Amino acid sequence: MTVTATRLLPHLRHLPASLPGDGSINIALEEGVPVFRASPRAQARTAALVDAQSRGRLSADEAVEIDAYEEIDAYLSHLNRLVRNLVRGAGV
Repeated sequence: MTVTATRLLPHLRHLPASLPGDGSINIALEEGVPVFRASPRAQARTAALVDAQSRGRLSADEAVEIDAYEEIDAYLSHLNRLVRNLVRGAGV
């Protein structure tokens, strides 16, 4: 994932096929700031992939899938930092 000075958000190459279309991302409020997180279902799938990876039992397709989940996690983290900084900077 790359970020340039002209783009606030990085470009996602693709989403994992196992990521559900509805309810994939949850939004919670923390101190009045919206925080975006993967849904419990997506988190469970990621945990299963990490477990398989740690046991050396990750298939080639699952390796691609875990890479995509890691990219989404980094994207959401970046988005959350941007939103938090914008809200705090605006004095909201």
